[in-house]
Amino acid sequence: MTTPPTDTAWAELQTRFQELADLGGIGSLLGWDQSTYLPAGAAAGRSRQQALLSRLRHERATDPAYGRLLDTLSGREDLSPLQTRMIAVARKEFEEATRFPAAFVAEWSQHGGDSYSAWTGARPGNDFARMVPYLEKSLDMSLQAASYFPEFADPMDYFIDQSDEGMTAAQVGEVFAALRRALVPMVDAVTGAEAPRTDFLARHYPGADQLVFGESVIRDYGYDFTQGRQDLTHHPFMTRLGGQDVRITTRVKDNDPTEALYSTLHESGHAMYEQGVAEELLGTPLGGGVSAGVHESQSRLWENLVGRSRAFWAAYFGKFRDAFPEQLVDVTEEEMHRASNVVARSLIRTDADELTYNLHVITRFELERELLSGRLAVRDLADAWHAAYETNLGLRAESDVNGVLQDVHWYFGSIGGAFQGYTLGNVLSAQFYAAAERANPGLEGDIARADFGRLHGWLRENVYAPGRRYTPNELLEQATGQGMTVEPYLKYLREKYGALYGVTL
Repeated sequence: MTTPPTDTAWAELQTRFQELADLGGIGSLLGWDQSTYLPAGAAAGRSRQQALLSRLRHERATDPAYGRLLDTLSGREDLSPLQTRMIAVARKEFEEATRFPAAFVAEWSQHGGDSYSAWTGARPGNDFARMVPYLEKSLDMSLQAASYFPEFADPMDYFIDQSDEGMTAAQVGEVFAALRRALVPMVDAVTGAEAPRTDFLARHYPGADQLVFGESVIRDYGYDFTQGRQDLTHHPFMTRLGGQDVRITTRVKDNDPTEALYSTLHESGHAMYEQGVAEELLGTPLGGGVSAGVHESQSRLWENLVGRSRAFWAAYFGKFRDAFPEQLVDVTEEEMHRASNVVARSLIRTDADELTYNLHVITRFELERELLSGRLAVRDLADAWHAAYETNLGLRAESDVNGVLQDVHWYFGSIGGAFQGYTLGNVLSAQFYAAAERANPGLEGDIARADFGRLHGWLRENVYAPGRRYTPNELLEQATGQGMTVEPYLKYLREKYGALYGVTL
């Protein structure tokens, strides 16, 4: 990006971009500390600091002078395509922050807090009836929020666009319908086969040794510890605290080493994406991952397509056994590979395996669409949930605790767009990997040698470096030569699980 040194308007805009990015980074730092090292007695003070910082950033993000500056520069013909995209993204974010009336924002925020508090009591008591009026208000307010953006004819399109710009409910719905048609019989076939041995995973694995092993793997992957670090937390996450400070967290179970390992691999995928964004984009609206779905594709690619592969365990089982010789004394490489790919029907989304997980997400996405369209009433949501689980996963929860009350997402005051990114990430992970393989034949052999240079290099060039320079659909077309399709993902699942379980899929 080239900027004329005498262009004061563009220089002012760059300053505003950097200030907003820095305020966001400071907020991330406070949140990271709160989730890792904050003393228990400091919580109240931290909440006050975060509220102040959030208010200051919102004031700058919605400053009318900032909007006028964007208007002034939007029509200029001397801007580069990169600068034009930068302004378009900034304008989109500005409008998202300013179209809502202040009174509506305050009411929505208050309702979200009230709803969450009610849910914390209703879930353990299996009291969905208590949540019906809260969900009805959440639905009303979600529809009202979408109405402030009349360019979206379908309210679900507005919510999807918040996290996956340019994608629509119709596009996602077609992909998910095709995926479900294929997955249901695949799950039937695999769960009917002999289950792999997993008893050795319940042995005692010292947490400190687990962390050392996991960090050694992601160093090989390409995660740069000079621009990041890993710490412990209750729920693993990745966060960017500044241009060159991208951190991850994990959690450890002494009686299940796969918990820490795959959390670490997952979050390193998110982090390598952020570390790979082109330097010139940092501190601008384009300086991060392009969408929830593309971001999730990178965590899923490194966690599943690489980290749960046969080639991965060919490279790392010996090292893993060296780290835990007593625990793995009677375990083979093949048994470890199979144990890391167990498939079992379950009611809990967050505990689901790679093959069944998407059916949990598809169920929630379709229920959201039904609610927002008015075809499903909130009072009937619990019954609709149970019916969908029987159709998609062959299970029925004994109560609403592990049914409609299971996920917190709908109980923060908003309904719509909360889940689809998880499965979009799975679908896109296979497309990106297949494209990388076409450009670099023999990647499986690289992985078996713990050599990730070609894979990481291709992803860095084609997915990471562009940041938000393109929309998700544009990035996918440029990187893979095709639009979103489930075929590479289904091919991957059929080949992998057909071989693992000895069935034809």
